[in-house]
Amino acid sequence: MPAQAELHGRRPTITDVARLAGTSRGTVSFVVNGRPGVAPATRERVLAAMAELQWTPSRPARALSHRRADAVGLVLAREPRALGSDTFFAPFIGGLESALQRTGQSLVLRFVAGDEAERRTYEELVSQRQVDGFVLSDLRHDDPRVGLVAGLGAQAVTLDRPDLASPFPSVSRADEPGVTAAVDHLVAHGHERIAHVGGPAHYVHATRRREAWQRAMRRHGLPVDRHVEADFTAAGGAMATSRLLALGDGERPTAILFDNDLMAASGAAVAQRLGFDVPGRLSVVGYDDAEISAYLNPPLTSVRTDPFSWGRIAGLLVLELLANGSASSQEMPASELVVRASSGPAPAAV
Repeated sequence: MPAQAELHGRRPTITDVARLAGTSRGTVSFVVNGRPGVAPATRERVLAAMAELQWTPSRPARALSHRRADAVGLVLAREPRALGSDTFFAPFIGGLESALQRTGQSLVLRFVAGDEAERRTYEELVSQRQVDGFVLSDLRHDDPRVGLVAGLGAQAVTLDRPDLASPFPSVSRADEPGVTAAVDHLVAHGHERIAHVGGPAHYVHATRRREAWQRAMRRHGLPVDRHVEADFTAAGGAMATSRLLALGDGERPTAILFDNDLMAASGAAVAQRLGFDVPGRLSVVGYDDAEISAYLNPPLTSVRTDPFSWGRIAGLLVLELLANGSASSQEMPASELVVRASSGPAPAAV
């Protein structure tokens, strides 16, 4: 199979990618265009071959090089109204904008519903030369956007590390230290029934946080059967909390760790309405440490991730990538626990 060193200075082709991946040119085309029908293992081999050979289709790449849009795209698969209450993306976008403004770059924000609309949006933004590159957020398992954007000849920075081969640099932060610190904090206060309310399982970061919670709980010899999947919204956090608090005596959690502050805040409010004092009968811990979290009643214990800095670093990385054609992945300082009044000793008997 060919390797980069064996191309003798010539530009790699789709045939080289197909040969290295052990598949056909048609399958490579399906992968780079984000089409369905390709097995995950095959898609992984194609993306790995693209990365090794540093290959992108030449025609879109030449078109982009001849005319710059001076803009970076951020495509979000969610309702526009959801951004108003999101505790992560508002500061993240602020940080992204603060970096892009340094060179006059604009941020093109698009909201999409459904896989087909998402694919068309990426294709249109590139073909109409509205953006020079993308920031890929909310990574999913076996995320088709990696191959799609690479196949379109566009540059991108991924927010977090994808779980498949990627030709793009990433900016990431380790979830495990913060989640582990949260569990350790609660265990130190006598909690044994610690529940977890996570995000949708198809998101890479939601899976990593759930697995970090499971590892921390097992290290303390505690059960991991109190996990509820929600959707990062206030309504989702409220419903998950109601479900957990409806468990019988001896099963009901005495503490809940949420995957973001929005769900934690709504969960604490639901608990209080149901007559559960926070933290007297239920300790609550959030994630992201949104600015409002320090001013809730009680102030929310949370895992700090600093979304503004995350956005700023992602912006600087995509600028470097667009200017130089390459950039190194960046690892941000690990998440850390900020203890406030929403967590405390486990109740003596529940």
